[in-house]
Amino acid sequence: MLITGNMGYVGSVLVKFLRQHLPHAELIGYDNGYFGHCLTGADFLPEKFLNAQYFGDIRHFPAHLIDGVDAVVHLAAVSNDPMGKEFEAVTEAINRKVSVSMAKLATEAGVRNFVFASSCSMYGQAAGGPRKETDPTNPLTAYARSKIGTEDDLREADLKDMVFTSLRFATACGWSDRLRLDLVLNDFVACALSSGRITVLSDGTPWRPLIDVEDMARAIFWALTRQATNGGAFLAVNAGRDEGNYQVRQLAEAVAGIVPGTTISINEDAPADNRSYSVDFSLYKSLAPDYQPLITLHESIRRLYHGLSSMGFQDADFRNAGFMRLNTLRQHIAKGLINNELNWFH
Repeated sequence: MLITGNMGYVGSVLVKFLRQHLPHAELIGYDNGYFGHCLTGADFLPEKFLNAQYFGDIRHFPAHLIDGVDAVVHLAAVSNDPMGKEFEAVTEAINRKVSVSMAKLATEAGVRNFVFASSCSMYGQAAGGPRKETDPTNPLTAYARSKIGTEDDLREADLKDMVFTSLRFATACGWSDRLRLDLVLNDFVACALSSGRITVLSDGTPWRPLIDVEDMARAIFWALTRQATNGGAFLAVNAGRDEGNYQVRQLAEAVAGIVPGTTISINEDAPADNRSYSVDFSLYKSLAPDYQPLITLHESIRRLYHGLSSMGFQDADFRNAGFMRLNTLRQHIAKGLINNELNWFH
C-alpha cells in the first residue's frame, strides 16, 4: 500500500492506524518532507510504522514505486485555504493535475483501490440545510476548487476496474504527532491554553462540520477495502457524521467548558462569513456503518488539551509560528530552502 503525503497532520495518524489494523501489510510512504520536522510531543517518528519511506516531490513521482501496489491513499496536497491563496498556481498543479495523473497511473498499474482525500469545503457558502453529495457545490477558494476539480476530471476518466473513493472530509480536528493549529477547533484549544481567551473573529454563527483525525483514518481504512458493489466504482462521499455539524460559537463554548478559566470574545458586528455550510453524512452512514466516527467533540478537545499541556505549550503568538503550515512554507522560502513554486533547492 502506498501513502502519499504521509508526513503531515493526517498521515502521521493514518500510518499508525493502518499498522494497528493491518499488522502484516507492506506500507510505503512518499513525501517531500516540508513538515517532517514539525513533530509535536512525539516520542518517535510515526514513519517507524512503515516498511519504507521515500522522499520526493509528488509532481515528479517515480512511477516504478507503484509497481505491485494494490492500494493508494493520496494525501499529498497543498493543504488549506491560506496556502492555496498564496500559492494558487501550485495548488492547482499539485492538488488537481497531479492527483488526476496519480489516479491514472494507479489505473495502469492495476491498483485495486484508490483513496483521494477531498474536502467538504467545496460546499463553500450553502444555505438551505445540510449539503448532500447530489447538491451543487460552491467552492470559494483555490483549495476547494482543486478538490471538486479533481473529482470532475476523474469522474469522466476511464479508471478500468479500479475502485475510486473521494472522501469529502469534514473539517479536521484532534491530536496528531504533527499537530496543525490552523484548524478551527485546534486553534481554539491553543488559544484557551496559551492566553485563557478565545477570540472568535466572526459573529459565531457560521456552520462547520468536524471530524477527528483518528476518524479520518477510520474512513480511509474503509475506503481501502471498499468493493465496487458498495457505492459504485467511482464514489464521492461526505465523510463525517450529522452530529458533527456545529456553529463556530458552539465550538468555542465547548472548549471553554473543558479548559479552565477560558473566556470567549465574539465579534457580534462582524460581516457575514461566506464559508458557512452544514453537511449531510447519511450516505456515508449507510455505506460504512461499521466505520462511523467514534471520537466525540469533547474527546477531541480533551486530547488536544492533554497533548498541548504535556508539551508545556504556552505560545500565545502561535499563529505566527510553525504550527501554522503556511508559516512553515514561508520560513523555508526565507531560508532559501524552497522557491515560490515550492520546489526544494538541492
